[in-house]
Amino acid sequence: MEKVSLRLAEAWIAAGRRVTLAIGSREGPLVAEIPAGAESVVIGDSRYGALVRAMPRIVRDAAPDILFCPGNHYTAVAAWSRWRLGRRCPPVVAKVSNALVRGDMGAVEAWGYRAWLRLHPRFIDALVAMTPGMAREAAEAMAMPPARIHVIANPAPRPGTGAAPAGRYLLGVGRLAPQKRWDRAIAALARIADPAVTLVIFGEGPERDSLVERAAALGLEARVRLPGYVADPSAAIRDAAAVVLTSDFEGVPGVLREALAAGTPVVTTDSSIAVREIVASPAQGSVVAVGDEVALVAALDHWLAPGRARPDPVVATGDPAATYAALFDSLVSPIS
Repeated sequence: MEKVSLRLAEAWIAAGRRVTLAIGSREGPLVAEIPAGAESVVIGDSRYGALVRAMPRIVRDAAPDILFCPGNHYTAVAAWSRWRLGRRCPPVVAKVSNALVRGDMGAVEAWGYRAWLRLHPRFIDALVAMTPGMAREAAEAMAMPPARIHVIANPAPRPGTGAAPAGRYLLGVGRLAPQKRWDRAIAALARIADPAVTLVIFGEGPERDSLVERAAALGLEARVRLPGYVADPSAAIRDAAAVVLTSDFEGVPGVLREALAAGTPVVTTDSSIAVREIVASPAQGSVVAVGDEVALVAALDHWLAPGRARPDPVVATGDPAATYAALFDSLVSPIS
C-alpha cells in the first residue's frame, strides 16, 4: 500500500502537483523510495495514534487541497481530522485497501467493525476502490452513495532489477502476519509431488518464529526460506514456478497483479471479492476456497507439472495517477 502511494506521489509531482507526505520517521526500508520533490512532515513517532493526533496540525500547517488516505487502515486519521477541523478540513479521498467483510472476527468485533464502516460517509468525500467488485462491496458495507465511489486501479508494477532465488521455487510476498496464513503454504509444500521445490516468502512480521517452527516440525528447514523484506521482488516474481497467496482475507492483492503482469501463474485462496476479478481465467492461475488444504495442494501440483504452459503477461492500461488527479480536481472548489 505504501509503495503504491509513493509511486502515485512521484507521478503527481512529475505532473506539477504539490505533494506533502506525513510520515512517522525517516527510518525503514521505504525511505529510499520517497520521490524527489515531495515535502515531508516527520512526526517523530511511528505509532498509529501519533499520526492520528498529529494530522489536524499537519493539515492546518500544510493547507492541502485534498487529504488522501492510501488505505482503509488510515481512515481514522481522516475522521479525527474532520472532527477537529470541521469546515477547515479539505475534502477527503480514501482508498479501500483491505477487506470490508471480515470472516475472521468474532461477533462483537465484527459488529463494531460494521458500525465503524457505516460512519465513513460522514467524513469521506470520495472513496476509491481498485476493482468493480470492491466498489460494490464498499457501497454495501459502508452505505456509501455509489456516486461517491470511483474505480481506479493501482499503477502498473515497474520492471525491476532485483535478483531471483536459485532453483525451482514457489513464491509468497507479504507480511508474516496472521492474516496471511503462510502456515498453509508451508503445510502444502510438505505434500506436493516434487520434493525439490522450495518455498520462498518475502516479508517480515510477528509470525516469523512460528513459521520457522512449523517448517522445522515438518522437516522442511532446507526447503522454506524467509529472507525478510525485499525492496524489489520483481525478478523473483518473474522466475517463480508460481506465486502463492494463502490469506484468510485480502483487499485487492497487488502481488497477484504483479505476477500476472510478469506471466507467472498464481495459486490463491478466495480471500477477497477482487481475487476472481484479477485471476480472470483458469489459464492464469487457480483460486481455492479458504482452508481447503486438498485443493491447495492439487493446484500447486497442477502448476508445477512438467511442461505446464505459463500465462500470457497481462498488460495494464490507463493512467491511474492522472485519473486520481482528475478526481482531486473535481472535489476542489475553484478560487473565485
